[in-house]
Amino acid sequence: MSDDLLHLTQWLSPAFPVSAYAYSHGLEADIAAGRVHDARTATEWIATVLEAGAGRNDALILLGVLAGRDADAMADLARAMAGSAERWEETRAMGAAFAETVAGLGRGDGVARPYPVAVGLAARGLDLPRKSVLSLFLQGFAANLVSVAVRFVPLGQAVGQQMLAEFQPRIMQLADRLCACDPDRIEDHLGAACFGADLAAMEHEDQEVRIYRT
Repeated sequence: MSDDLLHLTQWLSPAFPVSAYAYSHGLEADIAAGRVHDARTATEWIATVLEAGAGRNDALILLGVLAGRDADAMADLARAMAGSAERWEETRAMGAAFAETVAGLGRGDGVARPYPVAVGLAARGLDLPRKSVLSLFLQGFAANLVSVAVRFVPLGQAVGQQMLAEFQPRIMQLADRLCACDPDRIEDHLGAACFGADLAAMEHEDQEVRIYRT
């Protein structure tokens, strides 16, 4: 097995210090409001964000960086696609932590950039197919949201693992579709079809009691 695959799985592990566990992407607010209340509604919510919202957009930006597009231009694009101040703070803070930690491991330039840009820069030097990088990135995105649902709906751990396993074919299909895009024209494929999550992230800021930052 390639050492590069181990590097990537380490970087995208829940144990990697980017504080992904602190963000719910607005899911906490929708759980508190009762809009997400069981495994079915949690799966539908996560699938929408993954396939039509920030998960898809972040993976496209990651694809552009992997293909060699200018990192600072991609950072500007990531900021433009952040649907709320809360969403921007999430990707900014995670990216800064990722860049700093990976630089300490001898990868990347240590400059604080949005999370998918920072991951893409570090992964440029890995001898891995783009589909593998995108698939693991998307699985990490989904796994963090499943963890939120497990802890806060709440759902059992076994139910959460079943949900994540059921996401895997969808993740592979999404990675296939995204890899078919021209990296020089990813702007043509970006979208903002998931307003609900951004609204939930803003609503989250006004919650009287909250666990997650967004």
